[in-house]
Amino acid sequence: MVRRAGGRSQSRFDHPVEEELLRAEEAAALLGVKRATLYTYVSRGLVRCVPEKGTKENRYLRADVERLKTRHDARAGHAAVASGALRWGEPVIDSSVSRISEEGLAYRGHDAVALATRGHRFEDVAELLWTGHLPREPTAWPAPEAQPSPVTPTALAAMLPRDTPPLSALAALVPLLAANDAGRFAAPVEQDMLRARRLIRHLGAWVCVAQAPGRVARALKEPTVAASLATAWDAKPKRTAELINLALVLCADHELNTSTFAARVTASSGADLYACISAALAAISGHRHGGACDRVEALIAEVGRPERAAQVVHGRLRRGEAVTGFGHRLYLKGDPRTPPLVAAALSVKPEAPRVRVARAVMDTMRDAGHPPPSLDWGLVMLADALGLPSGAATVLFSLGRTAGWVAHVLEQREQGHLLRPRARYVEAPAR
Repeated sequence: MVRRAGGRSQSRFDHPVEEELLRAEEAAALLGVKRATLYTYVSRGLVRCVPEKGTKENRYLRADVERLKTRHDARAGHAAVASGALRWGEPVIDSSVSRISEEGLAYRGHDAVALATRGHRFEDVAELLWTGHLPREPTAWPAPEAQPSPVTPTALAAMLPRDTPPLSALAALVPLLAANDAGRFAAPVEQDMLRARRLIRHLGAWVCVAQAPGRVARALKEPTVAASLATAWDAKPKRTAELINLALVLCADHELNTSTFAARVTASSGADLYACISAALAAISGHRHGGACDRVEALIAEVGRPERAAQVVHGRLRRGEAVTGFGHRLYLKGDPRTPPLVAAALSVKPEAPRVRVARAVMDTMRDAGHPPPSLDWGLVMLADALGLPSGAATVLFSLGRTAGWVAHVLEQREQGHLLRPRARYVEAPAR
């Protein structure tokens, strides 16, 4: 339960986000105010706090403190506003691709969760993001045509260690595909959309290249990206493609997150589509972005058995460590994309050991008054229920997001300006 200063329940902000917690004196110092003023901010709902287990003290969410500080700093002038905007602040780029609000997430005005749960194909949603129009009939992207390739699956597999994570293998593939596409520079929109369809189809089929290059050709022949992934991973459950499609749609876009911003900055320089996707893949590989799914996998492995969940979780909280994957800065009432993924996982194989561990961790966090699980937990649970390999959840996140990356690249080109923020010079601290 989140509390106001003084111990009263705070109904508006029931779900603190997963972030570092500050002691009262730390939060007050960061804001440059007295502790009494901090308590006033809490009572006004501007800063959330969490009871410290076993004590009478509260801890304060750094995210809220920093957001409030940015608002105060905005009075100092344009530089402060711009600086704060690049740290979970106000939007700095106009976009019509997606919208995050109290009502949830919408793609071009269409509720994202509804699109996913009603069975719209990932391809349909990609076309919606790129064109603004949702196809009336299911969209079929043709399998990539037989064309000379700069490298075969077997040849690429020989270049990669067998334990190469699938996302790293895809990052290696994109420049190779670019090298074989001489017409990629300054391409018209329609040509780049064709190029994007081929590229995404390739990415869906080549996820297994480091471990099973022989499956790539079969995966490329599948009718959808979701089916390609199911074949590439040799997944057995009958509904695998359907549920992978659900995950891809839920991940298709999320406004100006780090990887999308990287794609837009690259697009603004005039770079080709492959370069923009490579930039986004580089950004999503970071442990603070796409790596969240890997941390969830590691936490589930650490817990090992459902009965150890409370011990591990409370131990982490006692040491002041974050429990990965709970809460989201943009969804105070919980990430709306997560429940459909959790429900999908439980509908497939609720008895799977790792699924049971994930449920136990989520129950422990809920009982301790912490926020609901984020998208990363839903993706990892679904991947575990389907028996997908380690790293698959990160691929579902990244491959789903390719649809949004392409949409933002096209939008940035239409806007036509170079994204070039200014730096505010400050003296380096003395060493």
